[in-house]
Amino acid sequence: MTLRQAFLAAPLTLPNVRRDFVEWHRGRPCFVLWALDLDLPEVRARQQAAADQLGALLLEPYRRQPHLTLGLCGFPSAAPAAADEFGPVRLAAQLDALRTLRPPPFDVEIGALESFASAPFLTTEAACGSLDRLHACLAGGPMDPPAHAYVPHLTVGLYAGAWPTVEIDRRLDTYAASPLRLRIERLSLLGYAAAEVGGPLTRLADYELSDGRFRWHPAGEALASCLQPPSPGCEPGSLLKV
Repeated sequence: MTLRQAFLAAPLTLPNVRRDFVEWHRGRPCFVLWALDLDLPEVRARQQAAADQLGALLLEPYRRQPHLTLGLCGFPSAAPAAADEFGPVRLAAQLDALRTLRPPPFDVEIGALESFASAPFLTTEAACGSLDRLHACLAGGPMDPPAHAYVPHLTVGLYAGAWPTVEIDRRLDTYAASPLRLRIERLSLLGYAAAEVGGPLTRLADYELSDGRFRWHPAGEALASCLQPPSPGCEPGSLLKV
């Protein structure tokens, strides 16, 4: 089944609502994920052009910067007590898996406008299964899809209502843009405020594909003390600026 066929299999989209999902975050302020940070002017332009095709069908505002999720980590904690919490042991295991894989820099291509039931997205592809291998290293949290269901994508926004999918189908096809190719040199650990739907992402740390170094950003130093893995390849401090 193609992405479009899967989308059209349901008659209506799934509406998103703007509220504080306290029953999910339970007062924990930050959620963390691994992703490709694609926040570049040319990618923002693609994201905005795609959102314009769907207009008032999308929940506003959507302030999340362009990114491609590789794995959902969870709520950071020095001593995780719940399945959806993310601690130093799991981060160390992820970094060990990356260093074993030793993925080189690679190209990713941003393409057509497609949709899940809850959100439209731009398709993303990379040669030789690069994204699937990175997902295998970094996924495994309770909210991650199983490997066979992972669809790399760049989210455009969130649907604001239960709209007929057949009508959206026509709008998806009005988006026309040639594929955009980007060189990927690093993976990023990103975070967002758990109480804010569609809120902005903050870059917390980077894993450099060229040499396997993991570096915290100043914005992530508050988490570094509880998430810093006991691994010799990890460098604390503000070696990179945001």
